[in-house]
Amino acid sequence: MEYILETHNLEKRYKEFKALSHLNMHIKKGSIYGLIGKNGAGKTTLIRLICGLQKPTTGSYTIYGISNKSQKIMETRKRIGAIIETPSIYLDMTAEDNLKIQYQIIGLPKMDDLKEILELVGLSKTENKKAKNFSLGMKQRLGIAIALVGNPDLLILDEPINGLDPEGIIEIRELILKLNQEKGITVLLSSHYLDELSKIATHYGFLDQGSIIKEISSQELMQNYKKRVEITVSNVKECVKYLEEKEISYEVINDKMIYIYDKINISELAIQLSNRNCIIHTFNETEETLESYYINLIGGGKDV
Repeated sequence: MEYILETHNLEKRYKEFKALSHLNMHIKKGSIYGLIGKNGAGKTTLIRLICGLQKPTTGSYTIYGISNKSQKIMETRKRIGAIIETPSIYLDMTAEDNLKIQYQIIGLPKMDDLKEILELVGLSKTENKKAKNFSLGMKQRLGIAIALVGNPDLLILDEPINGLDPEGIIEIRELILKLNQEKGITVLLSSHYLDELSKIATHYGFLDQGSIIKEISSQELMQNYKKRVEITVSNVKECVKYLEEKEISYEVINDKMIYIYDKINISELAIQLSNRNCIIHTFNETEETLESYYINLIGGGKDV
């Protein structure tokens, strides 16, 4: 398997505080890798290290097989485009002029693909409109356009939909999918919006207290999702007896509610329980979400 990015026991300390601890991560070429963690878990620190804005205290990482300790790493980083925290844009300039500045910054003499990039992110018709008059979603797309200058293979986006309205979120989602599926760009995406992340990510890395505690593909995650039937009944004891006899997986929640994890025929169950003087009052089918999987994994609250 080809990995664009790997980290090896990566650590970052600030005096006594350890922001990253023995972090190991593997990002497959062509994937959309969702980085999930609480505030303060180390997401932005990790991204800043990968982009060369900070140095690790110990450990190492490789980009396209080139170690961060190699003299070639600066050249390799040119294959990365990134937005960290907020897009760096010139508000008094147009979208086109912002891109021209970026071409100059990274030393590219030709701007042949400038129009193509603006078209790709949906900003080709902004013309003389200055960035300060853009909506927040347009500013985010302009930030991505700037990150695309130089034709990167790896795009790193730190909270790209933060603060956006539903329309803006959809625009960024569709843009990320287009870049990945049509341009073959690998994406490392940090986001608090787990429901939105679950719609586009192909792989996930769960970050807690500075370490990756789990890496899993979206397909594997779907297989691990627990589907269940939630019922409330008039007689929990009799219901449990029946479920035990039939060897049906269940969990008693309280004196009225039971979760059933095996596939069942609810009509047959209602009839059998009725014969035992047990009535089903409510019935609901549910499925575990990315958020609940994450919370169960770290055993904590919802502050992601």
